[in-house]
Amino acid sequence: MKARPPKAKPIPPHPDVTLLSDEVVWDGRFPLQRIRFRKRRFDGEESGVQTWELWRRGFAVAVLPWDPWHDRVALIEQFRLPALAAGLEPLMVECPAGLMEDGEDPVEAARREVLEETGLAPDRFAPLGRYILNQGGSDETINLFIARVRLPEEGLAGHHGLASEHEDIRLTVLPAAEAIAMLDDNRMCNATGALCLSGFARRRDALLKDWMD
Repeated sequence: MKARPPKAKPIPPHPDVTLLSDEVVWDGRFPLQRIRFRKRRFDGEESGVQTWELWRRGFAVAVLPWDPWHDRVALIEQFRLPALAAGLEPLMVECPAGLMEDGEDPVEAARREVLEETGLAPDRFAPLGRYILNQGGSDETINLFIARVRLPEEGLAGHHGLASEHEDIRLTVLPAAEAIAMLDDNRMCNATGALCLSGFARRRDALLKDWMD
């Protein structure tokens, strides 16, 4: 019998869920499971049989690099095929982000991703929370952070990314107020980046007092 992919873990037991079958229908880098189950309804009755496809992507991190001394942030741009498929501009403005290694600490994963995608080396991190990105189809959760860095002058700040993964990432530095304004006109149109910027907008004043040492 073929071994089960490590990412395609069995569904955890739950008192309101009756698992009927759990089949791995694709075992690529991100496995796809077909789950058949019943669940307890709000009225206390058991539901009919439901079949869900579950994409197993695992745990991720995203980081907004911020220079509190000059109040500017770093964002990245890179090509995203799913955005093109969705009818959006495929060159997306984002925050540095990536998947965690097995057993990796979220802060260390955040530090690694910032270095790989921007060349920056943060010295402090502030957590913004943990979120599930697509609760209707994937198990991927993401830990969000603000990272303290010293940034170069505003404007384009070089190209980065891992050559082994064919990454082509462009770094841009801009005033914090301009980055926050991107939320209002939907220039930041990916959920991870929007969550980072909205969390940053709420915590910016408090962090200015704490991080200006």
